Amino acid sequence: MPGGLITRPTLVWDIAAGRAGPHKIRVSYQTTGITWWADYNLTYSEGAHANACKLDVGAWVSIINQSGASYPDAKLKLIAGDVQRATPPGRVQPAPMARAAMAMEDQAAGFEEKAFFEYHLYTLGRATTLPDNSTKQLELFSAARGVPCEKTLVYYGSVGYGYGGGPATDRNYGTQSNKKVDVYLGFKNAQENNMGVPLPSGRIRVSKLDDADKTLEFIGEDTIDHTPKNEKVLIKLGSAFDVVGERRQVNFSVDTSRKRIDEEIEVKLRNQKTEPVTVIVKENLYRWVNWQIIARTHDFQKQDARTVHFPVRIAAGGEVTVHYTVQYTW
Repeated sequence: MPGGLITRPTLVWDIAAGRAGPHKIRVSYQTTGITWWADYNLTYSEGAHANACKLDVGAWVSIINQSGASYPDAKLKLIAGDVQRATPPGRVQPAPMARAAMAMEDQAAGFEEKAFFEYHLYTLGRATTLPDNSTKQLELFSAARGVPCEKTLVYYGSVGYGYGGGPATDRNYGTQSNKKVDVYLGFKNAQENNMGVPLPSGRIRVSKLDDADKTLEFIGEDTIDHTPKNEKVLIKLGSAFDVVGERRQVNFSVDTSRKRIDEEIEVKLRNQKTEPVTVIVKENLYRWVNWQIIARTHDFQKQDARTVHFPVRIAAGGEVTVHYTVQYTW
């Protein structure tokens, strides 16, 4: 074979040195085909009342190597944050890899976290090997036990409606009802809650222990964005089975000469559970930017320029009806 002919992808450096002989050099370059994400495993347990709970929080990182090379005994550092990278013209993105080959390492000499520029840097305290075409899981931090959390039920009866370039005077706009009551878990990423570590973005899976046979059963999953310490984490698990809602328009009128819309909304909530629950009725006032609630059966909290919340307590096996009238002007 002719000298210098290379039959496999290879990096070759020609070094201009002041003297002949062996030299120590440090070479830095960027490669593609290696990525990572965070995986959070949460174990849910009931609290003192229907909306209270506690969590055990475990955090892992999954590292995917599709670079075409293996890295034995590598020093591993992970940057968490939205790091801008330019995409060269014609660049082909690597295909996603099946997650069948998954290796997990023990917990010795784990990650050390520190702020780094406007990001966070996680440095593994031991060498690790990243074989080509593999996925490896490493523990990000030791499990946090007994993290206080809050379960929130939210009824959003008119999901997806918003205003456009003018007042929405069509009577039927936004009147289709959604019956699902969504379930959310929230907790604060704070030291007093046995946490307080910056959390990289990733996927959260939540399980609950079945006391009958002591097995963990999956109850939902969501994704989170990068979350600094002392900030709240909110995850959506699914929809409640035993709590349902209905939303309907009771009255509607348009007075174009006075530039006014009056709309009366009724929301019914039924709780078929054996314990009372609190549900947040979320209403999006979507017909126009200028609005005023002129009549109501329950107190409300203004969340932003077009969203209000009605907190509603429903007895076991009970039903509650929320009425309100909103007036839009332009």
